[in-house]
Amino acid sequence: MANETATLAAGCFWCIEAVFDGLAGVQSVESGYIGGHVANPTYNAVCGGKTGHAEAIRVVFDPAVVSFHEVLDIFFEIHDPSQLNRQGNDVGTQYRSAIFPHSPEQEAAARAAIVRAQADHPSRPIVTTIEPLSQWYVAENYHQEYFEREGNSNPYCQIVVAPKLAKFRKKHSERLKTAVFLD
Repeated sequence: MANETATLAAGCFWCIEAVFDGLAGVQSVESGYIGGHVANPTYNAVCGGKTGHAEAIRVVFDPAVVSFHEVLDIFFEIHDPSQLNRQGNDVGTQYRSAIFPHSPEQEAAARAAIVRAQADHPSRPIVTTIEPLSQWYVAENYHQEYFEREGNSNPYCQIVVAPKLAKFRKKHSERLKTAVFLD
């Protein structure tokens, strides 16, 4: 079975990249920008909120190990899909919750995942959008594997990313790559 690709936006890409990097079956994770109207956006332009892009990740995974269905369930677990254009203190359309399907099958799976997420949180409307796959722009090199390199020294990573990652690793320890060690 060939690898598949998922493109997901769930707030700051440092958070979700760190989670998916450790998941068994994931071959690679790349941070970038998608869904905007400006060619070759920069981090500063995207953060300014004027390009229309979302901070997102592109996950290449082996569906024989982790299915797209499971990737989506993890996606909904690791961020708050009821927050419109924000995640915590990160505010703006660049931090929206969105899925960019690569096929009609992925779009159908995304719609089903939203229904599951809504059933899990009936009092909070899910605002995750399903958006057309558009031009992908790889984020600047310093954003790639950011938590792995800067997580211990960056206060944002310690306050926001590390607790989310620790919670995920504890709950899904059997789903982690063997190279990932729990604290």
